[in-house]
Amino acid sequence: NSTKPVIYPFNPNFITDYKGYKLGMSVEELDKLFAFRKENKYVNSAKEFQTVTGVSDSLLNAISPYFKFPDWVNQPKKQYTSYSNNKFENKKPIVKVDINLATQEDLIKVYGIGPALSERILKQKESLGGFVSMEQMQFIWGLSPEVVENLNKHFIVTAEPKISKVDINNASVKELAKFPYFNYSIAKEIVTHRSMNGEIKNIEDLTKIKGLPSEKIKIIALYLEF
Repeated sequence: NSTKPVIYPFNPNFITDYKGYKLGMSVEELDKLFAFRKENKYVNSAKEFQTVTGVSDSLLNAISPYFKFPDWVNQPKKQYTSYSNNKFENKKPIVKVDINLATQEDLIKVYGIGPALSERILKQKESLGGFVSMEQMQFIWGLSPEVVENLNKHFIVTAEPKISKVDINNASVKELAKFPYFNYSIAKEIVTHRSMNGEIKNIEDLTKIKGLPSEKIKIIALYLEF
C-alpha cells in the first residue's frame, strides 16, 4: 500500500531532521539549512530555500507548493509601494544617521522594521552601552539579511560611543555573564582560562576561549579592557 503521506503547509525555516528526511532531503541539504538558520537568517522564498540547501529542481517542485511563509514576508512590499508613490521620495539622497542616536521613529522608517524589531535594536544598544559597528545588526535576532542591508543604507556609527568597557581580566563570572555577547558558560570559560593561562591580552587569546562565537570576536574585543 503506497499511499503518499499527507503534507500540510509548513514554514521551511523550521524543518526538523525527521521532517526533512520524510520530505526526501539529504543530510547534507538539511545541514546547509541548519547552518544558515544558526546565523539567525531566514529563507523567504522557495528559490532562496534551493539556493541555501542545494535541493534538486524536482524535489523543490514536489515540496515547495507546501511552503508557507509568515504574512509579513509577502505583505510589507505592497504597503511600501503604495505609500512611496511620491516621485520625489525615491530621489532624495539618504542622509545617514548615527545608529546610536536613532529613535524608534527613525528605525521604523526603514523598510522591514516594525515596533518589535525597533525595540529589540534599542534594547540591544542599551544593554551594550552603544553600538561600535553596523556589523552588529546581523547579530540581532530576527533581522533578515535584507533588513540588515536596509539598516546599513540609513545608519552609520560616526563616533565610538562612550561605553564602560568590561575588565576581562578582573571581572567576576557574574559580571562577565551580564555582557550581552557572553552568557554564563562563556563567563565561566573566561575565568577558567585566566586561572590556567594568566591574563587575556588580545584578540588571539580570546579565540582560545571555548564557546566564544568567532564571528563576533572582533566586535567583542572593542567592548573589553585588556
